[in-house]
Amino acid sequence: LTVALGQIGNFLAYTAVPTVLVTPLGALGVPFASYLLKEKLNILGKLGCLLSCAGSVVLIIHSPKSESVTTQAELEEKLTNPVFVGYLCVVLLMLLLLIFWIAPAHGPTNIMVYISICSLLGSFTVPSTKGIGLAAQDIFHNNPSSQRALYLCLVLLAVLGCSIIIQFRYINKALECFDSSVFGAIYYVVFTTLVLLASAILFREWSNVGVVDFLGMACGFTTVSIGIVLIQVFKEFNFNIGDLNKPNMKTD
Repeated sequence: LTVALGQIGNFLAYTAVPTVLVTPLGALGVPFASYLLKEKLNILGKLGCLLSCAGSVVLIIHSPKSESVTTQAELEEKLTNPVFVGYLCVVLLMLLLLIFWIAPAHGPTNIMVYISICSLLGSFTVPSTKGIGLAAQDIFHNNPSSQRALYLCLVLLAVLGCSIIIQFRYINKALECFDSSVFGAIYYVVFTTLVLLASAILFREWSNVGVVDFLGMACGFTTVSIGIVLIQVFKEFNFNIGDLNKPNMKTD
């Protein structure tokens, strides 16, 4: 139930605010999960929680304040944009290369293979989710565009379903071969980066962002990413503040 509610919340968030804000803020789930599960965090984990929260605040302050695509007609125009179509073709070629040639040979030994597949699929899942929310607004209206909105929504649902199924498959493969903490940290950074790139090309959410806000977003995302790495990768280290006060004993 909680997973379903979380996905519904993500869906509503993507339809209400810019993608560039929603995706990085998903990092806040990591420190909250550690608190709810009563996991013991070392000093690096606590520092990671602090950095994640601080970076999220910076993202909120500097994120785009308005949507660039608010109607179905605008969405259709963006989906047929040559730049976005070219980007999707490049992503599809990379996915085919990774899935059918590279993954069978190097997937179990190189963590970046499975992470690349799952992250590239994010270029379809998040924009599709946002597009479904926009198209669904016109489905139940009695106007000529409602039929087009229904077809568009069905296509996006099919793309979203296929992307999620393939992502689940390769996430499970990665967790069978690699440590979940390392995978989770690297996957968050790469997935978020590619999702932001796809959303920027499709929805042009960065078009009205100034230099100061752009640098603020970059710094906020970097801070959140470093915090996630500290929480996930170094959580097994037996290290706390008391260790800093121990004298450094040297022996000849």
